[in-house]
Amino acid sequence: MSGFNPFETRAIADLNDRSREIFRQIVESYLVTGEPVGSRNLSRILPMPLSPASIRNVMADLEAAGLIFAPHTSAGRLPTETGLRFFVDAMMEIGDVTAEERARIEAQMKAAASGHTLETALAEASALLSGVSRGAGVVVTSKSNARLKHIEFVRLDPARALVVLVSDDGSVENRLLDLPPGLPAGALIEAGNFLNARIQGRTLGDLRTEIQARRDEMERELDTLTARLVEAGLATTVGPSGARQLIVRGQANLLEDLKAVEDLDRVRLLFADLETQTDVIDLLTRAEGGEGVRIFIGSENKLFSLSGSSMIAAPFRDGNQKIVGVVGVIGPTRLNYARIVPMVDYTARVVSRILEQGR
Repeated sequence: MSGFNPFETRAIADLNDRSREIFRQIVESYLVTGEPVGSRNLSRILPMPLSPASIRNVMADLEAAGLIFAPHTSAGRLPTETGLRFFVDAMMEIGDVTAEERARIEAQMKAAASGHTLETALAEASALLSGVSRGAGVVVTSKSNARLKHIEFVRLDPARALVVLVSDDGSVENRLLDLPPGLPAGALIEAGNFLNARIQGRTLGDLRTEIQARRDEMERELDTLTARLVEAGLATTVGPSGARQLIVRGQANLLEDLKAVEDLDRVRLLFADLETQTDVIDLLTRAEGGEGVRIFIGSENKLFSLSGSSMIAAPFRDGNQKIVGVVGVIGPTRLNYARIVPMVDYTARVVSRILEQGR
């Protein structure tokens, strides 16, 4: 999670218990209603007796610390993005996933995975998180995670061939490949036979790792140009041009509960962000960089600098404990972080278990 600059950290550290409680109430009210809250309403809900005038003095200090601000439409206050980050990192009490919710998540995920493609299971994970959060559920994963059934090289012209990949779920993917000059006529068939003898039940990533580990064996079995063709074919199929896919479910949820024209403008900008898949994939991929759940709030990330959105995301792993994708939720900054964080975390764990069991 992102940190604060030194000035902000000092200002926040100076908050006393009264200031923290007032700040907490402002944030929690915003997360529930999306509306500013004023000193008079705060005086009614605070667990300590304070006059509206005393509360206004504290609010002025919180505003000076950069934690809250007054929107132009109201005398009440809302948390800033810095304030939300402080609340999430230092004050929020994370909930837990109930036994009933765990059972429901596992049942839905197992049903989606049984007899279906991995993409179907991941789409279910995205839809499930969308339903829980009332935001958009998102999943990014490597296209090389599907287990393979057959691979074939088809010559298009003297300099190019098509790599045809057939997964065990029946899906087919094609990639263009530049051929080495002087390639023997039978090299495409020979390369395909070499890979197909080793491909059953493996993912592209598994296959590439094995070929790299056994390069000497491959070079003994194949001539130099054919060996180069095998390596080039695998590099093409798992390269950056097609390495990632984005699954999004529940965008319509983002149109619900809009409070103002500004909200509609924000959602339109977020839809534009989601349509620019590369940026969303890049952001989700950042969540692969550490353990557990990552939270991105508003303009902390350039993707959300205009739409003022947040993302909660967690990585999932394959049977070799390698991180192969991320599940998450994108929505307004007033997401129910305390509830969604454990749900995202648990869903990522269930996806990992499904992958470990080979679906």
